[in-house]
Amino acid sequence: MLSSKTNKIALYISAFVVIALVLFAILRDNSTPTSLREADRILSGNDIESIVATKKYIYIKTSEDVYRIASSQVTPKMFRDHHVEIGGSASFVVYLLFFMLLLGVGSLGFRWWQNKGSAGSNSKEAGLNIPSDMTTVIKPTKSDVSFSDIGGISDVKIELEEIIDFMKNTKRYKNFGARMPRGVLLVGPPGVGKTMIAKAVAHEAGVPFYYQSGASFVQIYVGMGAKRVHELFAAAKNNSPSIIFIDEIDAVGKKRDGQRNDEREATLNQLLTEMDGFEGSSGVIVVAATNKIDVLDSALLRAGRFDRRVFVELPTKRERQSILSKYLVKVPNEVDIKVLANMTVGFNGASLATLVNEAALLALRQRDFHVTIEHFHQVKDKVMFGKKKLQILSDEQKQYRVTYQAGKVVGASYFDLAFEKLMLSNEKLTPSTDAPMIKHELESCIKMLLAGVVACELKFGEHASSAKGDLDEAKELIQRMLNDYGMGNSIIKSENEEEILMARLYSECKDLIGSMDKVMEKVELVLYERESISKDEVLKYIDEVL
Repeated sequence: MLSSKTNKIALYISAFVVIALVLFAILRDNSTPTSLREADRILSGNDIESIVATKKYIYIKTSEDVYRIASSQVTPKMFRDHHVEIGGSASFVVYLLFFMLLLGVGSLGFRWWQNKGSAGSNSKEAGLNIPSDMTTVIKPTKSDVSFSDIGGISDVKIELEEIIDFMKNTKRYKNFGARMPRGVLLVGPPGVGKTMIAKAVAHEAGVPFYYQSGASFVQIYVGMGAKRVHELFAAAKNNSPSIIFIDEIDAVGKKRDGQRNDEREATLNQLLTEMDGFEGSSGVIVVAATNKIDVLDSALLRAGRFDRRVFVELPTKRERQSILSKYLVKVPNEVDIKVLANMTVGFNGASLATLVNEAALLALRQRDFHVTIEHFHQVKDKVMFGKKKLQILSDEQKQYRVTYQAGKVVGASYFDLAFEKLMLSNEKLTPSTDAPMIKHELESCIKMLLAGVVACELKFGEHASSAKGDLDEAKELIQRMLNDYGMGNSIIKSENEEEILMARLYSECKDLIGSMDKVMEKVELVLYERESISKDEVLKYIDEVL
């Protein structure tokens, strides 16, 4: 099926061809050329109807035909018995054509002025004083991102291949009576590549790509958001087949809770109307992305609008290997990608890109010829938690810090939590994850968070205020275990159960750290000298004791 834009172009071309053929037929000189002797014979007859003289030819019209002879061949004496009319340089048809051309240009100009006037009157009727910089023209872009540029989304590719085939072969689906989804909703945490996926779909399908963020529809002027939605869909239809991508759609598509918000509700209503206003065969598909699907309005999620949902999760180990291999292809390195994938649990695609870049920058600063796994160890925490400057510590404060961090790293290594290396300046040791965890895994995390406090209490009888972050996280985990996960003595938390659970885990952690005094000594010595230690080193010390 031809798109609306293609139909318009075909119509214009057809009209031009028809006009050209008509003009050719009308303006073509159909007279019969004749010689001087034959002209004398015709003039001597009695069936001459008219004679017209032009600058170039003399036209003699009889009842049978129209003859022409060059003006240079004749003399005035030949026409002394006949009335000769003087013909103009341009025919009536030419003047008519010129008039029609002016009429067409004038009508187009009047239509443009009318549309401009109606747009201005609509703004005035709404009581708006819209700045000129807010009436920008929405233009499509050609995506240069392909699926081969994105690693680790094999499941998502399978889901979207059907969409790509539909964009390329719309007629095939229509003839079969099938209708593709009008909207595709990409759901996943930040940084997993939802925007890149939408761009890849547009690139693979070879269609225009219209990108808008949900926040761009939220305006301070009532009606501007709805107007922008209408302009976006109108532009996409005029250039169909095409893809509309709305990033962070939750900014405009939140649930309507009854509280008055005219602008956002008007924008959402316009979006719902536009998605209902085009057919599945129109060649326009709306792709949206969000990491908060639970806050979206139910009308937006119903069948017929966003009727296909694609969940984009954090990459698995194999997917991280694929992503890292693409980012490392231009970076000189001596890195085992499998090892690097193992140490990046919980990283999304954007974090992996940043990790590779930070490691490359570190290698350049250190004037190394290749990026090694040690560079990744040094920048991993900077990417995960941000770089924090280690405060200047006195010798006593540093000793407390060393003991505190030693307790945490010994606990994390003993419980086999996911980390590769600990720096003395680390505020956090292991990444937080939303993946499901078993009760004993959560308890291990809590004991690791308490291990620093326990180590200081055992050695010094007190601990520093820097333990606040770990203690807060431990308390939060206990509350979630008992209140949300039902992991207490019963499904519903009983009184004082939080204190009882915290006391038990603290006691068990104390027994563990107390039994690891020799390991603690070795770890503290390494931390004091090098200010860093790897998980493998700690495990080696633990194996020597056990």
